[in-house]
Amino acid sequence: MYESTNRRLRAVYRVTFLGLVVNLVLAAGKLAAGLIGRSGAMIADAVHSFSDMITDVVVLVFAKLSAKPEDATHNFGHGKYETLATVIISLFLAGVGVGILWESIGAIIRAVRGEWLPRPGFVALLAAVVSIVVKELLYQYTVREGRRLESSSVVANAWHHRSDAFSSIGTFIGIGCAYFLGEKWRVADPVVAAIVSLFIFKIACDLIRDGFGELLERSLPADVEQEMRGIIVHSPEVHDLHALRTRRIGPVMAVDAHIRVDGAMEVERSHELVADIERRLRERFGGRIIATIQVEPFIGAGDPSSC
Repeated sequence: MYESTNRRLRAVYRVTFLGLVVNLVLAAGKLAAGLIGRSGAMIADAVHSFSDMITDVVVLVFAKLSAKPEDATHNFGHGKYETLATVIISLFLAGVGVGILWESIGAIIRAVRGEWLPRPGFVALLAAVVSIVVKELLYQYTVREGRRLESSSVVANAWHHRSDAFSSIGTFIGIGCAYFLGEKWRVADPVVAAIVSLFIFKIACDLIRDGFGELLERSLPADVEQEMRGIIVHSPEVHDLHALRTRRIGPVMAVDAHIRVDGAMEVERSHELVADIERRLRERFGGRIIATIQVEPFIGAGDPSSC
């Protein structure tokens, strides 16, 4: 289990550190392109990329904390540090969405009032294309690894990468209109950015909802619980499963089940039965599972405990 945890931690570090390096290079390039090309939209896009670097650091720090084994004060490990990281990243993502919307509305108001908007340079348009391609590729890689590792914080960070790609799409459209279609079309930049910001905010809200659900001990999805029930009652020696409680602790699933077996069953056999149930649960759900199976006697229909 310890080896598996270490492998997972190294994988989280690898994918996040790659994102950190890409964000650093990309943000610096977009900032230079924004300054040289006189594009406020590209400068804002560069700031968005710098924000990704902050969330990369959050993931790296909290992944280390969440990988710590259980101790006297954390009997189920430290997995919820990763959930907390997810919430922090998502809140930051929501803040970025609100910030983009605020700036976009301000730019739209200025354009409506007749204020002049500068024509950006071609280098800013080229930087937007590079940003879209690079950040979408980084999203695809990061979200695939996050799902493979069952890491909510890595998945959340992947969506932050994609939000930057969405932002660059808006930037590309706005810069393209301003560059090719003339001054009256330059308002397209803030309009598209405002629309994109709403998508970013929606993604952030979904991730925040899931993160708080886990922190507040929400049960696993109904289909997962149903599959667990089937595994637990698979043996004909299990007469009844009368209680099942589930929750997620970071990357770990915790299961608490009460089963009824023949009251005359020997203790050694009941222990073997429980071990077999736990083994099959680990085989199905990848080993990162804490199962507590309580055995109770089943006497028959007249058993008062069955009421």
